[in-house]
Amino acid sequence: MEDTSLSSQPIPQTRFGKIDDLASRVAAAIDGARQLLFSHQHADGYWCGELEADATLEADYILLHSLLGTGLPERFAKAARYILKHQNEDGGWSIYAGGPSNISASVKAYFSLKLAGYGVNDPALKRARKRILEMGGVTEVNTFTKIYLCFFGQYDYDAVPAIPPEIVLFPNWFWFNIYEISSWSRAILVPLSIAYAKKPFKKVPDEMGIDELFVGGKDLARMHLRWDRKMVSWRNFFLSLDRLTHWFERVHIRPLRSLALKQAENWMLERFEMSDGLGAIFPSMMNSIIAMRCLGYSVDDPQVIRALDEFEKLGIEEEDTFRMQPCKSPVWDTAYALFALGESGVPGDDPRMVKCADWILQKQVRTAGDWKVKNKQGQPGGWYFEFNNEFYPDVDDSAMVCLALTHADHPNGRYQRESVQRAIDWIFSMQCKNGGWASFDKNNDRMVFQYVPFADHNAMLDPATVDITGRILEMLAAYGYDKNHKAVRKALQFIRNEQQADGSWFGRWGVNYLYGTALVLRGLEAIGVDHHEPYVQQAAEWLRMVQNADGGWGESCGSYDDPNLKGIGPSTPSQTAWAILGLLAANDTRSDSVPRGIAYLLRTQKKDASWDEPVYTGTGFPRVFYLMYHMYRQYFPLLALTTYQKVTSEKGN
Repeated sequence: MEDTSLSSQPIPQTRFGKIDDLASRVAAAIDGARQLLFSHQHADGYWCGELEADATLEADYILLHSLLGTGLPERFAKAARYILKHQNEDGGWSIYAGGPSNISASVKAYFSLKLAGYGVNDPALKRARKRILEMGGVTEVNTFTKIYLCFFGQYDYDAVPAIPPEIVLFPNWFWFNIYEISSWSRAILVPLSIAYAKKPFKKVPDEMGIDELFVGGKDLARMHLRWDRKMVSWRNFFLSLDRLTHWFERVHIRPLRSLALKQAENWMLERFEMSDGLGAIFPSMMNSIIAMRCLGYSVDDPQVIRALDEFEKLGIEEEDTFRMQPCKSPVWDTAYALFALGESGVPGDDPRMVKCADWILQKQVRTAGDWKVKNKQGQPGGWYFEFNNEFYPDVDDSAMVCLALTHADHPNGRYQRESVQRAIDWIFSMQCKNGGWASFDKNNDRMVFQYVPFADHNAMLDPATVDITGRILEMLAAYGYDKNHKAVRKALQFIRNEQQADGSWFGRWGVNYLYGTALVLRGLEAIGVDHHEPYVQQAAEWLRMVQNADGGWGESCGSYDDPNLKGIGPSTPSQTAWAILGLLAANDTRSDSVPRGIAYLLRTQKKDASWDEPVYTGTGFPRVFYLMYHMYRQYFPLLALTTYQKVTSEKGN
């Protein structure tokens, strides 16, 4: 196989300069990566790489359009081919590249292929059926999958966890209300509760059904959720409430149903405004379309047309395949690209940097969203992740944008400074009681709600995390705050409390301990924590211990299921970059770990200055949903190489 890495090829003098040693090779790699990143900048100033997820999105696409009767046979065929490309050798489908087969993903894929016209005797379906039955069959899938199957008569509504729309009527002061669950769950569940109440049914031909996926045959008794063996437990408490709710459904005791449906509808429609669909994320957008049809909206209604248009924008159609993105990531990608380019030495008044800053400053939120319910004192000022999502700014994006703007000189300096200060004030107001920061909400951590029967998507809550907290410390330091600030002291204590026994930190939004550890170490260094602190050096030692023989670092999504797998996996450019950044933040300039990591990045950079990364290093919902950010492989290595270059030049190496 031809070696196409930069380190193995002659590099033109005119573009990179002659490479004689490691320093010049690093400089050449930085220059190439910088030019490549600029080549991906949109004319409007932003960056937006593809966001890739597992094949359940394409399966859901087929399910949605089959339900609506709006499917295009050619599009279904392309989506089906994409689904089949991701089938595992054992016949199932995984939720991340190289992962084990997952029952929910496999059942969705199987059913969607049948809806797309594949027969029960198709070899791919035969293999899939065998694996699904080995994993326990349809009854083992998660709640959302069961409800989607109910829409087609493939599961029984009485056997799925109840999601009554009456939950929207619970007042905000009540122990359980929709604002005590995560923002993404809220956006998914409110429209789904409308569908649950209306119980849509789309009859499909018998040959498209999936009765063959029930172990021992389709039996209502086996469809119900199993009780906890402990008689007194939160699971059994919520299951009791669930069965009571189902009884009320059967005997039609629902005095508040009309009011609840109207309030749920209004809640949903209100959040269509100033956003790219409800929550601007795939599952809530899909559920909102189903909900509107359940409420009697025609497919020609302007609201349905707009929602479908936004949903279809997530699609990527190629000659032979069609795939869906879970959402789009322009603010996130733009902030990181701007930061990495600025760190690499691009002047803040470079027209490309200024145009980027102008674009991103216009995306700042100026209206109150859902976060205001639990943060009454805070004033708007954050940024969201997508192109438009006014109700749902998040703390992580907001901090990253502020960091990025340290490298931009907008012509209207006052406008930039005031925008950043608004964001910092909002971020301070979002600090949780335990000292950390969460993503979209404040103090959204009532852990008992993870036992609610429909909460098996493992994303019911939005607790504070160390990765976000570490990033905020780095950002605050860039704007002159130090470790003596009250909010910073609380954050440092939170970080200390969350450190693992081996020195690492859990990464909620990136895979996994490599991500969490690197972001914490960068935050600690920036805010002025002495790198000689034992807990800092323990973290650095953990990073050195998990380095791979090839000099890189890698960690599989499997570490979310099994902590024994933390820091273990094939090397990747983004995770190697995280580890290098973490070690440099801990002042590791003596071990050979960092030079070996740098050598890995140089060796794997291709002639066009890009890197390949076939695995998922982004996290949606741990253990349930993972992401491949296509730009992670570009801006994180650039940031690591640049940071290494700065550190070594400062030390005269």
